[in-house]
Amino acid sequence: MDENGYRSFLEERDITDESIGNSIVAVRRYEDYLKGVNKSLKTADRHDLQDYVSVLIEGGENSYEELYAIARYGYFIDNFETYLGILELTDGAEVMKTLSDSLAEEIGDSWRKQVFDDITLPPLGTSSVEKRKIAEVVIERIERLLDQETCERILSGVAHGIPREYYEKERQKYLDAGSLQEYIKEKRVDAIENLEKHREEGTLFYTQEITDEVLEFVRSRPDVLTGELRGNVINHTKIPYMAKEYLAETDERMKRYYYCHCPWARESLLDDDVDVSSTFCYCSAGFTKQPWEVALDQPLKIRLVKSVLKGDLECSFEIQLPKDT
Repeated sequence: MDENGYRSFLEERDITDESIGNSIVAVRRYEDYLKGVNKSLKTADRHDLQDYVSVLIEGGENSYEELYAIARYGYFIDNFETYLGILELTDGAEVMKTLSDSLAEEIGDSWRKQVFDDITLPPLGTSSVEKRKIAEVVIERIERLLDQETCERILSGVAHGIPREYYEKERQKYLDAGSLQEYIKEKRVDAIENLEKHREEGTLFYTQEITDEVLEFVRSRPDVLTGELRGNVINHTKIPYMAKEYLAETDERMKRYYYCHCPWARESLLDDDVDVSSTFCYCSAGFTKQPWEVALDQPLKIRLVKSVLKGDLECSFEIQLPKDT
C-alpha cells in the first residue's frame, strides 16, 4: 500500500485527519485479506471485492466509511474494478429503506407492514443480483395494494433517496438566467462542457468513460441528460448507464441492460425468472424532476414515457410545466 501517496490524495480532497487515519486502516485490512488469496490492491477484481465485502457484512463492518476508503484507494491507483465495484454496491443502497419510510409517512404504517413486514432489507454492500428479487416482490405488492396514482406519487417521493437540498443551487441558477429558455440553454452548455472535460482528461463521468461516440450521441439528442423543452413539457431522456457499451451493442436485451441505471432492477433484465415492474421507474422519475422542482420552486407532475423495464430501448419522462412558467 502506498500510504503516503494515499494520505496526500485524501488531503487534497479535504478529508479530515481522523477519516484519513481510518481510511488507511481500512485499506490495510483489505490488503491483508487479498494477500491471503494471492492478490494485491492493484490486481484485485470485482469478484475479490465482493468476496471481501461479504466478509465485512458478516462481521458487521460494512460501513460507508469502510467501503468508500477502499473505493478511493482504487481510484488513487487506477484500479477501476475496485472503484466502480464499490460504487455499484453502495449506489441506491437506501432506496428500499426510504420507500418503506415513505409508505408509513404517506399512507400509514399498516400499509408499510403489508409490503415490508416479512422482508429483511439487504445490508449495505449487497450485490445487485440479490437486490433484484426484493425489488420484484416489493413493487408487485405496492401495485396490488395501491392504485397507480398513489404508487407513482410515493415512488416519485423516494427520488433515489437524494434530498432536495442537494439541488439548492438550481433555484439561483434559474433566477440568474432570467427565463426558462435561457436556464435550459445554460444547463445544456454546462453539461456538454462537463462531458468534454471528462473525455479530454480521461476521467469518469460518475461511473462511465466518455468517448467521442458517447459525446456525439449526447450532442445529437438535446433531450438526453439535460432535458429538452417541447411546448409546455420538458422531455428528459436518461443518458445510458454504460453509454459506450450501449452504443456498441447490437443485441437488444444487452442494450437494455447497459442502459439501466437502477441497481435494484438492472440485473432483472438478464433474468427470465425475475420481472421488476416499470412502475419502479417512478423512483427515477422523482430523481429526474427534483432539480426542476427546486429550480422552479414548485411541485411538478411527471409521466413515464419509455422504460427498458417494459421493453423500450431507452428511458424517458415528460415533466409538465405550469402554464405561467
